[in-house]
Amino acid sequence: MPQPANQPLRASQQQQSAGVPTGVKGYKPDAGSFDEMLLPNGELRPHWKTFGSFLNQCTEEDFTSRSDSIQRLLHDHGVTYNIYDDAQGSSRPWSLDTLPFIVAQEEFQQIQRGLDQRGRLLNAILLDLYGPQKLLRDGLIPPGLIHANPGFLRPVVGVNPPGGRFVFNMGCDLVRASDGQWRVLADRAQSPSGHGYALENRIILANVYAEEFNASKVRRLAAYFEMKRDMLRSLAPKHRSGDAGILMLTPGPYNETYFEHAFKARYLGFPLVEGADLSGGVGKSVSWTWFSPHQTAGSSSLPLSAVPETPSS
Repeated sequence: MPQPANQPLRASQQQQSAGVPTGVKGYKPDAGSFDEMLLPNGELRPHWKTFGSFLNQCTEEDFTSRSDSIQRLLHDHGVTYNIYDDAQGSSRPWSLDTLPFIVAQEEFQQIQRGLDQRGRLLNAILLDLYGPQKLLRDGLIPPGLIHANPGFLRPVVGVNPPGGRFVFNMGCDLVRASDGQWRVLADRAQSPSGHGYALENRIILANVYAEEFNASKVRRLAAYFEMKRDMLRSLAPKHRSGDAGILMLTPGPYNETYFEHAFKARYLGFPLVEGADLSGGVGKSVSWTWFSPHQTAGSSSLPLSAVPETPSS
């Protein structure tokens, strides 16, 4: 078992933690790729040393036990990722590595600043395209690129979104280049998935590696979800009195990320509903059209916003 975090490592363990931990002694970095755990000289990266000291004390049986615990918790929590036309259907289990992906605090702060800047830029572009369109008039964005795009919603031109934010939920696909720099492969501002899975992954790994996580001073995720809850409440119309009734909309249990929809709704304390659960007035049903500023109505299976369309009497 790992030593408690407040006990000093023995000299032999300190020496072992400088290179490949004995717990993964067969590990060899891929040539030409950036190695997350080891420096080019074969020593552990500084932010890996605390966890590396644990790996030095692990046996093969320890790893097998931890891996089995992870799989058991995934099964007990019902974590799935449904893939359409997949033979396993909704029973496809979620995959989670036995070892965590560790990012140094200083590096994460740099990533955070870059993504914050990227989000502000995308929101500013949308505010202009659906507002004064100065970017089009000045030729900074070709008008044909926008007007010929079916994702450009002309009825939204002139709309002032709550808080001046078109982009209030954003995800970026990141990759580490061989030089160690992070690159953005794609921006996802429609309804990016992953937040709920990240939280579930953290809950499971923090359970399996409780002492190691405490010793490593891992940054908590709860603050993000508290901020998201407050942000959604801030988007409520200002003329309403009392607390806003916030719902989380889902296409239903056959969607590939339905587990995440249900998990986040439960965690945030919002009811999870489908379009058929909602009604407009007495005896009137409501059909729902999913849309985002980047996507035409009806072309998405994931909701970012919902427009009620009450049938005429």
